[in-house]
Amino acid sequence: MKKDYVFYFIVGTQDLYGPEVLKTVAERAGEMAAELSSRLPYPLVFTGAASSDGEICAVMRRANADPLCAGIVTWCHTFSPGKMWLGGLADLRKPYCHLATQYNTAIPGDEIDMDFMNLNQAAHGDREHGFTAARLRIPRKIIAGHWKDAKVISRLGEWMRTAVGAAVSREMKVMRFGDNMRWVAVTEGDKIEAQIRLGWRVNTNAVGDLAAEMKAVTESEIDSLTEQYLSLYTLDTDDLAAVRYQAREEIAIKRMLDAEGCMAFSDTFQDLYGLEQLPGLAAQHLMYLGYGFAGEGDWKTAALTAVMKAMGSEGASGFMEDYTYHLVSGNEYSLGAHMLEVCPSLAADRPRIQTHPLSIGMNEKDPARLVFDGREGPAVVAALIDMGGRMRLIAQDIECVKPIMPMPKLPVARVMWRVLPDLQTGVECWITAGGSHHTVLSYDVSAGQLRDWARIMDIEFVHITPDTLPDRLDDELFLRDLAWKLR
Repeated sequence: MKKDYVFYFIVGTQDLYGPEVLKTVAERAGEMAAELSSRLPYPLVFTGAASSDGEICAVMRRANADPLCAGIVTWCHTFSPGKMWLGGLADLRKPYCHLATQYNTAIPGDEIDMDFMNLNQAAHGDREHGFTAARLRIPRKIIAGHWKDAKVISRLGEWMRTAVGAAVSREMKVMRFGDNMRWVAVTEGDKIEAQIRLGWRVNTNAVGDLAAEMKAVTESEIDSLTEQYLSLYTLDTDDLAAVRYQAREEIAIKRMLDAEGCMAFSDTFQDLYGLEQLPGLAAQHLMYLGYGFAGEGDWKTAALTAVMKAMGSEGASGFMEDYTYHLVSGNEYSLGAHMLEVCPSLAADRPRIQTHPLSIGMNEKDPARLVFDGREGPAVVAALIDMGGRMRLIAQDIECVKPIMPMPKLPVARVMWRVLPDLQTGVECWITAGGSHHTVLSYDVSAGQLRDWARIMDIEFVHITPDTLPDRLDDELFLRDLAWKLR
């Protein structure tokens, strides 16, 4: 599923300083691209020193047309007049990062002269370039600092992964087996707006078609996938038939997803026509492979799961649902889980395959699922909701903990976390913003990345931080409503 994405490195200059300067700019830019590529998650491809509006327009058109170009990174080595960039930037359709840096680290006080100044005008060029993008009101990421600095490289790498998330989003197809859970509001949404704004193409396939596809799965295929399960997870059930049934479901679902080019899917326990069991282990392992999933027909969260998996360095993102609270004073926690389907990328230890009754839905037999506790550490939960006329992405900072009690009678995967700054404030803020009970929990995608992704996709972003207060958030959301209505 992963593509060999690249990023174009477009370096601005001009021809007033003569051919030697242009040659030096090109040599240095090529050196920078090569060294940065060795330290970044995706290659930085130097496209040549751009010294005219025609060259800039041409490279922007190349970037737009290149399906493997996930974004552009610009830098102005010398002074690069902004009017040369107007046409190219106005036409740009790819994510855009302005790297405000310079080739040298220190000012050579004993050697600096006008020749040095003419060649090293990044501080001059950055401001001209920055004004041009601001005047065009183009969404962009600005990263300032020396290009060899570890923090700068880390920030650029995070932005690259975010831009890849945007590329994945624009190619996203979601397969729905059945409709939304009946009477639920927050999982609904405008699929046309989602396709226009986010690129998501969401369509329904009959559960009966899945049942028919399952009949075509061979026993040898099931043997092979069952062996994969046993190599990754600990078998903790005597009901091997239930495990093999989940393998049959997974093979059939994956076959249908791949045939349609879908990267995410949803199902619902209220529509199991022709199925003995709701996909549990099947959905969990498909998420482990990088597919997005959400239950109860929640196509928005399914797609967001796939996007966040593409944005992360580890793929440690997965479908989550807020279940219940621990409200002991001074020791408050939230417990997240789902009936069957939490991604094993969130697990603290090797997951166990277990089979238990599922007391909701029309399961003929007990579904197999992975049971585990989530890992400890900082994380983020994110939800995408439809506000009518616009999408809102909500992110909240959390701290995941080892569950404070064993819960032996709860045979599902679960994650326990502390909401920042505290449970009451965090819950009030989440509800004020309209956050859903379905989320994507991630250990390796930051709220900053989600902010950048929302900016690229031109949707609203709300970040609930340890400093957010419900009353202030309510006022802020009121002003946001007005601003978005005026757009």
